[in-house]
Amino acid sequence: METENSVLIVATMDTKAKETLFLKECLEGEGLSVRILDAGIKGESPFPVDISRDSVAGAAGSGLGDVQNMGHEGKALDVMISGAIKCAGGLYEKGEIQGVIGLGGSMGTSLGTAVMRIFPVGFPKVMISTMASRNTRPFVGTKDIMMLHSVCDLAGLNRVTKKILREGALAVAGMVNGEKITPSDDRPLAVVSTLGTTESCVISLRQALEARGMEVVTFHTVGSGGEAMDELIREEDVELVVDLSLHELVDHLLGGDYDAGPNRGLAALEKGIPTILAPGNTDFMVTGPLALAKERFAGRRMHAHNSAITAVGTNQGEMEDLARLISEMCRKAKGPVAVLVPMGGFSAFDSPEGPMEAPEMRRAFVRALRSSLPGAISFIESGHHINDPEFAMEIMNCMDRLRRGGQTLTV
Repeated sequence: METENSVLIVATMDTKAKETLFLKECLEGEGLSVRILDAGIKGESPFPVDISRDSVAGAAGSGLGDVQNMGHEGKALDVMISGAIKCAGGLYEKGEIQGVIGLGGSMGTSLGTAVMRIFPVGFPKVMISTMASRNTRPFVGTKDIMMLHSVCDLAGLNRVTKKILREGALAVAGMVNGEKITPSDDRPLAVVSTLGTTESCVISLRQALEARGMEVVTFHTVGSGGEAMDELIREEDVELVVDLSLHELVDHLLGGDYDAGPNRGLAALEKGIPTILAPGNTDFMVTGPLALAKERFAGRRMHAHNSAITAVGTNQGEMEDLARLISEMCRKAKGPVAVLVPMGGFSAFDSPEGPMEAPEMRRAFVRALRSSLPGAISFIESGHHINDPEFAMEIMNCMDRLRRGGQTLTV
């Protein structure tokens, strides 16, 4: 049957042939055409595929024999990933595929998700994986990849694997066959960062920005959130950035769990987008369960946010280091920047009602910031708490001055 929509299956046919064939049949049952990309390295595929492992290796500038003789499975996989990305990307550029699905264990998941991460947000991506109940950030990255836990090993067809494979097929079929929505929003785009401990501020801020006719995209600063935010800023026409939650900088400096890497926050500054920085949620770093946090950070202020997450309070020296880091970031700014510091508290935790109020930490931060911040950068020391409605209004007032090209006085 002629079909308009086609799905690419990324698999290693030397180990997952039966499972891939079953997945193909499920997709075809939903009216989709299917292409199979084989990135297996060892054995032969027992049935024909659309993109052979020889073609995949060749796309990476190598021969399959050379890959097989590398003697290191990780290096061999890297070559096949490179080739698979080029092959899949070529199909996408020609408009020949409308979705992608992969299946496998650790190697197959690394392969499949590496291919998926080249596609834009909104392009259907499903990964059926034995790794989906673990830390999926290395696989998902900043993209909208659906991870479906295989429950048991993907080793043969049985009552469990058939159910899971069919679920994955139905998921990607629903995405591909569903009604396509073409974004038509032409409002100016504002990007805002936050965590739950600054949510009250974000609600007020979002309402105020939308009332001004702006479209607001909010990012959760849990590591991958900051990376995704910077990626969108680089790719889209963004008019304003309110980096309200600089928490990922703290976790990068101190080894917390929400580390977004050394370039976090630079995208807007280097692109010259009007940017407002606030040290929201920098009064703590994030680590794992309370018992482990007590072992790693004995004697420090901490609060068990839930059974999996503990907030460990930052100290004065660390806040001084953060202030100097922010100052160095601001030196790279090619556009208007303002730094707003809410001296009433940096998060819901850092408040009279919170578990870790630390006014001395805030004062240390401001002293270091005043002595290191470049003179051209606007600076406001607010008397409000970050979650006070008045602080959100101060952000809006600062935004107006930055967008007009005016200077905000240092106060």
